[in-house]
Amino acid sequence: TGSSDPYCIVKIDNEPIIRTATVWKTLSPFWGEEYEVHLQPTFHSVSIYVMDEDALSRDDVIGKVCITRAMLAEHPKGYSGWVSLSEVDPDEEVQGEIHLCVELLEGEGGRRLRCTVLEAR
Repeated sequence: TGSSDPYCIVKIDNEPIIRTATVWKTLSPFWGEEYEVHLQPTFHSVSIYVMDEDALSRDDVIGKVCITRAMLAEHPKGYSGWVSLSEVDPDEEVQGEIHLCVELLEGEGGRRLRCTVLEAR
């Protein structure tokens, strides 16, 4: 149909913790969803998988963005901008990017990561 039904899954160290809403029939979804999660001091990465919901078969992986501990260290005040999707399956071509706002917050409760998934294209 020339469109997709995208949603995102957020994983910390490969454990799924968040699933966004599905945005139906679009190639330019807008989410505007914001989440705060507590990070263990030993975490390695936060990955955001962009998926295509499919009612008749298994959902397709469009691509992913991986935010590593080293990346956060390079941007201690956070990062905001477009990030290109990378492939999950090496045999699949990936096109697209996701607009993220990532902040690392320190507080009484420890370290938290605020990641705003704004939109994709």
